[in-house]
This record gives sequence, C-alpha cells and structure tokens, in this order.
Amino acid sequence: MSLAPQEKTDEVYVEDSKAQQGSDREGSYTNGKDFLPTGRRMTALEKQEALRLAELADPGFKAFSYRGFIFTLYVLVVCCCSGDNGMDPTVMSAINSMTQFQSYFGIASSGGVPKTGIVFGIYTIGNVCSVFPNAYLPDRIGRRWSMFVGNLILILGAMLTANATSIGMFMGGRFLTGLGCTFAATSAKSYLAEITSPSSRGRFMGLLNSFYYVGQIIASGIAVPTGRYNNDWAWRAPLFVQGVPAIINIAFIMLLPESPRWLYSRGHTDRAASILANLHSRDRDVNSPLIQLELREIEEVISLDDATKHWWDFRPLFNSAASRYRIYLCIIVSVWGQLSGNGLITYYLTVLLNQAGITSPDRQRVLNFVNSITSFAGALSGTAISDHVGRRFLMIFGSCCAASGMAIVAGLLSPAGPQSVMRANAGVSFIFLFMVFFSFGWTPIQALYPTEVLSFEMRAKGLAFQTLITQGVSCINTFALPSALAAISWKTYIIFACFDVLGIATCYFVTVETKQLTLEEMDAVFESKHPRKFADDLSKEARRRVREERAARGIAV
Repeated sequence: MSLAPQEKTDEVYVEDSKAQQGSDREGSYTNGKDFLPTGRRMTALEKQEALRLAELADPGFKAFSYRGFIFTLYVLVVCCCSGDNGMDPTVMSAINSMTQFQSYFGIASSGGVPKTGIVFGIYTIGNVCSVFPNAYLPDRIGRRWSMFVGNLILILGAMLTANATSIGMFMGGRFLTGLGCTFAATSAKSYLAEITSPSSRGRFMGLLNSFYYVGQIIASGIAVPTGRYNNDWAWRAPLFVQGVPAIINIAFIMLLPESPRWLYSRGHTDRAASILANLHSRDRDVNSPLIQLELREIEEVISLDDATKHWWDFRPLFNSAASRYRIYLCIIVSVWGQLSGNGLITYYLTVLLNQAGITSPDRQRVLNFVNSITSFAGALSGTAISDHVGRRFLMIFGSCCAASGMAIVAGLLSPAGPQSVMRANAGVSFIFLFMVFFSFGWTPIQALYPTEVLSFEMRAKGLAFQTLITQGVSCINTFALPSALAAISWKTYIIFACFDVLGIATCYFVTVETKQLTLEEMDAVFESKHPRKFADDLSKEARRRVREERAARGIAV
C-alpha cells in the first residue's frame, strides 16, 4: 500500500454515513479510506467519534487468542528492560548487609556512610550520562536497536561488578550498568507506547514499570540463600544474576516488529502500515478503517524531516506553552516518583530495619524479599485498573497513601512514648504497606504518563530530559538520605510526609487525564486553551466509545 502525500491539516476528515457501514464481510473493508481526508473538517471530539466507528468496524484481535498471546510475549520481552532497573537497588541493598561484601572491599556500615554513598551513587551517574545517547540514538537507529545496545552495555557492567577484584573495578562496572540500564529502559517506554492501542496502553505500560519489582523479587530471592555463604559468592552471585533480564531482551528483541511511528518518521510508510495492521487490526488489513485512521493521525503529527539533525538541541522541549506544559508534567512524575519516600525504603531498607530493632542480616534479606513481592502485587493491581480509573486518580491516591504512610511510620518509630517490640514491628509493617500503596498509585504511572503526554517529535529527547531530572532527584536518595538518617533518624519520614501533601495538591491542580486517548489526540489537548478540561471531555467521549465497542462485541459493560 502507498499513502500518497496529502495536504496536512490540524483536523481529520470523514464521511460519517460511509464510516458507519463498517466492513462488508470479515477481512474485507470497502470504505477504510473514507476515514482519510475526503469530506468536512473534524474537531478533536469528532475524531473520537471517527475512532469509535472505526473500532466498531474493526475491533482488533481478542486478548485471549493466539495473536493476543504473541503480543503479550512481545510486551514481556520489552518488560525485561524494566526488570534490569529493578534489580540494581535491591542487589545493592542486599549485599550491603553482607559482612562478606563489606570486608572484601573495606566498606563498614558504621563509619563508611560516604564510601557507601559513592558506591551506590556511581550507578546514578551512569544513569545521568545515558541522557546523551537517549536524545539521539532512539530516533536514529530505532527503538529495538537502542534497547539492544543498552542491554549489551548493561551485561558488560554486570560482568565487571560480579568479577570485581577492586573497588575501582566494581564502581566502573556499576557505572556501565547504570548507563546501559537507563538507555534500554527509556527506549522500551517509547517502543511500548508506540505499538499499543489506546484501550490497552495503560495496562501494558503499567506492566512495563511493574516489572521493576520482578527484578527486585529475583534479586532479593537470590540474596537470601547466597547471603548464608561464607565466601565471596555470597555477593557475587546476585550480581551475575543482574544481567539475566538483559540477556533475555537481547536474545529476542530483534524478533519483534519495529515501532510503526518510528518507521513512518523515517519514510517507511508501507512497512509502518503493515505493522500497524498486524498489531491492531482484526484481519491484518491495511485498508481497515481503524488502520487508515491511525495512519492519518500519525501523518498529521510526525514530520518526515530528520528528527536527529540537532540531537543536542533541547530547546524544542521549551519553545511553546504546550511543550513546556508537557515537560512540566514529566517533571512532576520524576519528582514524586522518586521523593515520595520510596527511595528511602528501596535503597536503605537495611538501615530502616536496624533502626526498628531488626538487626539479623538474614532476617533483613528475607524481609527485603517479602517487600519486593508485596510491592509487585500493589503495582499489578494499579496496572489492572489504570485504564478504568484514570491516571490522575492513581497519582492523587498514591500521594495520599504515601503521606499517610510516612506520617504513621514516623509516629511508630519515634522515641517518644513507651518502646516495645510490637511497636517496632508495627512500624516495619507500615513501611511495607507504604510500598504496596505507593506501587499501586505511582509505579504504573512512571513509565506510562510521560510517554503519553510527549509528542512523537519530543518523545526521545523528552524522555532523555526526564531521565536527567529523575536521576538528579535520585541523587537526593543516594547521597543525602544516609546523612539524614544518621542525623535526624525518624524525622526523615516527616519530611517525606509533608512533601507528599504538596504532591497531592500538585497532581490535583496540574495534571491532565490521558486514559483512552490516542497519542496523537494528546497534541490537540495541549494546544487547547484549557488542557485539563479538554482532556476530560475527550476522555469521557473515549469511555463512551469503549462501552459501545464492548457492547457490540458482546462483552459485559
């Protein structure tokens, strides 16, 4: 199929009467091109109606089918990039409690806070350095190859740390691990957002970030038995395992289709149409009304100019009010996704348990493992409902729970009042509950929301910039928290509780709803005079569209 160049406008054209006819028979669409510009101009709300009619004509493949199974395998391969990211803090938290690791490198928990900080922090420095390849390579070589290269670097770093014979070699490996991990993870976000449909994007993007905890579960689970070894394998084994998700991704990523939006931006329109049809159309028909409408929307917002011409220039992220608003939303996710108190628990659970009176290293590793499992359960629950309750609800609810959890933990672990084992155990329990509710509200959002609010032209650089902000904020967790815990102990929780209250207000008054909207429809949202209200109107129309589609397919609504 060849899409002839047509005049670009800000609207989509469609003849409603023909669009409503759907297909003459399964696998044959006679009027798919009626969704291309042939009639009147349409507003953004009318685009929703066009999409509703297109999905009624071509509802796509069923989730519980062979094609649905294959697509799920695609998603799981991509999710390995998030599993990479989840392993590192858990591995480091686990081996940091091992006397075998501390004695080998001369890192003492009592007097070595600054040295421990830099061992943790060199990974963050690698994350920050990934900003530059992330701004260039995903748009230049594609999303798949970017994941491949990033994971290759990560594997090299994991091998260096696992075989380290000096602190310099160990830190060099951690730098490469941080560089490769973030490079691969950022490309994975773009890729998955660009191959999923609006109705399933929240679910699959939430699953992507939830795999952070799969990495945690594997790492903490391995550390429990190996921590009992009386040799170097106690800490080397978990570091070797850190490269496993990256190996899986490298082995299978090139079997997946490339992002159709990236292909279209490089001029491969026929191939992009074919992949879109295979991913979204019930009959794999490029003439399907749904595929023709998606292609038309992509054509309107993607420039065929060389997107990497000025890869070093980040000014386009701030050159308009709409662009600045998008970036501001990404910053909100970065800041409260890292500074809600979760970093305190993820990186320094061992220290918190010591303060609560749990000093057995073996028990600490077991509790770390349990925390990973309960956090994963919370993340999956949030992912499952993200397309129903919306993104704003998850952010606001997550911040409310985070503020409450931090305040309760501060009260239970403070020295005021009678001290008891029961009180300390209650404090530890609320630490775990905090992570469950934080994971429910914020974990699905961290990968999903930035990819939705950024336009295609902004996505690679925008996600790279967001990575810079995220890792900059993470430096507070990495370098400042050890000193804060040593100086003010339980009062650290109060600081996080106050910051979470500010997060509630920010999310309520600033964020826009994105559920059920196409990536291209988000352009209309941010170009409007009142993005929040306009997004709500589009989202309501999208919900109506989904209800009618499900009713047409005989699914209970």
